[in-house]
Amino acid sequence: MGLLLVGSFILLLCIGVPIALAIGASATIVVIASGFPLAMVPQTMFSGNESFALVAVPFFVLAGDILARGGISERIVAFAEATLGRIRGGLSIVSIVASMFIAAISGSGAATTAAVGSALLPQLKEKGYDVDFSAALIASAGTIGVVIPPSVPMVLYAVIAGVSVAKLFMAGFIPGILMGLGLIVYSIFVARRRGYPAGELRTRAEKWVLFKDATWGLMTPVIILGGIFSGLFTPSEAAAIAVDYSFLVAFFVYKSMDFRKFYNLIVGAGVTSAIVMFIIATSKLFGWALAFYEVPEMVANFLLGLAEGNSVMIYLIFAVVILVAGMFMETASALIILTPIFLPTIQQIGGNLIHFGLLVTVGLAIGMATPPVAIDIFVASAISGLPMEQISRRIIPMILVLIAVFLIITYIPSITLFLPTLAWGPGGV
Repeated sequence: MGLLLVGSFILLLCIGVPIALAIGASATIVVIASGFPLAMVPQTMFSGNESFALVAVPFFVLAGDILARGGISERIVAFAEATLGRIRGGLSIVSIVASMFIAAISGSGAATTAAVGSALLPQLKEKGYDVDFSAALIASAGTIGVVIPPSVPMVLYAVIAGVSVAKLFMAGFIPGILMGLGLIVYSIFVARRRGYPAGELRTRAEKWVLFKDATWGLMTPVIILGGIFSGLFTPSEAAAIAVDYSFLVAFFVYKSMDFRKFYNLIVGAGVTSAIVMFIIATSKLFGWALAFYEVPEMVANFLLGLAEGNSVMIYLIFAVVILVAGMFMETASALIILTPIFLPTIQQIGGNLIHFGLLVTVGLAIGMATPPVAIDIFVASAISGLPMEQISRRIIPMILVLIAVFLIITYIPSITLFLPTLAWGPGGV
């Protein structure tokens, strides 16, 4: 039955069935073949969406859309440019730093890429930067959007693995910063090699004005993450507060939002959230079939036998599988499928579930900018007007930088676990 489940899933994907339907259909085939009543299909699917933590998903999606299209992200980008743009190649550094700031607000790689790309790509082109390099850099920096919290994939992993969302969020800061620093080093190297110009010198008064203008947006991650880590509210409540705060800022402070635009954002966020929730529902059924026929245990025994119990080799296998899955599958789908399969192996080798959650998140995030299925490149292509193939060629060195960071946090868990251990103690993670 395990072979029937996996085989039918792969076959459905190969013939072009959408992944959510492929997940549900393959699991339903196993239910029928096993002689279980069909009534368990909807029952199991509905139970997959019963977790209170999943309330955060639509709210974080909507908050990210408001921040990206409500004038908040543009002001953050303008402040970052005034602060860092004076360095040679500084505008490319601004692209990465702005992505890190907006990542701490939106929780979405595509939203981060869209926000930074819309604001900075025209300026990069005007200043003499190669457009394909700029688009590739912004697309690769967009991967940080799901690593620096808040992060929708982290919420999904926490629900599946039964770990704390707050601890996962805390663990995401250092890996996200390392990804940004790696891209900054590469962008400085390219800027010096190609002679990219420095930006305009801004006076302190101008910087102060831009800082005050961006303060409302910069306060968003402070409110969201500060409230979570201080215990004032849960991650799900924080997501709702993020929507309320970003709406009030966009509507009353910046006055860049009206009810028609807000309605369109709600509809778009609703569609995106419905897709994610349907994937979660079908994956619950898929996960039941995996667990019932002990597929994860078989995978664990196979990997342990293949690597002869060597945890270094097992983590390398995980890293390769996660990166390849991210290249071909949508992030939420890949995470929901891979997590229950690999968790037993992680537990058998004594791995930390928070650390593994970050590995899955970072690896799949890199996949968002790695062809052939790369949502960040799609977004950058739409904004820049360049074909995907041209951006894909220029993004390869940046992907290699991100993979190097990925391998570092894979084999040095203390990097990921430092902040959670500081907050909760060694026994807390």
